[in-house]
Amino acid sequence: MVYFGYNTIMYIPTQNGIEKVVHSVRYTEAAPPDTLAELVHCFWWLQTDMSLPSDFHYHVLPDACVDIVFDLSSRRIATIMTPYTTSTTLNLGKSFRYVGIRLLPGVWRDDIANVVGGHVDVSQIGTQPIAEVYDRLCGRSSFAQQKVLVHFTKNLTAENVIAPNKYIMMILDQLDTIHTVVDMANVVNLSPRQLQRIFKQMIGFSPHDFLKVVRLQQSFNQHYLTVYTDQSHFIRSFRRITGYTPKNYAGTFDV
Repeated sequence: MVYFGYNTIMYIPTQNGIEKVVHSVRYTEAAPPDTLAELVHCFWWLQTDMSLPSDFHYHVLPDACVDIVFDLSSRRIATIMTPYTTSTTLNLGKSFRYVGIRLLPGVWRDDIANVVGGHVDVSQIGTQPIAEVYDRLCGRSSFAQQKVLVHFTKNLTAENVIAPNKYIMMILDQLDTIHTVVDMANVVNLSPRQLQRIFKQMIGFSPHDFLKVVRLQQSFNQHYLTVYTDQSHFIRSFRRITGYTPKNYAGTFDV
């Protein structure tokens, strides 16, 4: 994996899922400009360097983010990947070129409650035709593509398709002090019942599931005891979400 720049937002999802034995799949991230830092975690590229001998299975970790995915071999539709509460595995075939925008939790304003944990194919987002975006993306360098993605994201912002989410931003800003759903509710000055309703609308799953996903993500960047009560709690939660123990995951995937 290659990373360019960094995001000033305190929540930094880990995008793993490429098995160590696979050497011809490349994943790259670029941080958004400061003007989009409250909306976008990163712009990303996932592609093969050559045709693979067998289908590539991509292990996607839950991160509460929404991804807008452009398949450069299709040029017809974009895919909106909605948040998952557990890991999922995608069969991407033997050859592929994807470009994507990873939106921070809660900024997607369209209704996702009925499609959480899945995806929706679209030919237009807001008033932006996807075919025109492909015309500007295809045949360009990653640097030029990033400019296209920035322009596209700004257009979606102008149309209020995406917008900063003050509740999620407040929660992400105080993750280190949040241990329960009640803590989350207190941070945003809402009752747990109000928080439940708002999370259903904003992300598509419960505050409790959001907290579990965020804790998993934090465990990749911090010692697990700063996130979980003890080692057994960490291993149990990690296995429930990913299907692997932490040790087996680290041995299987690039981390």
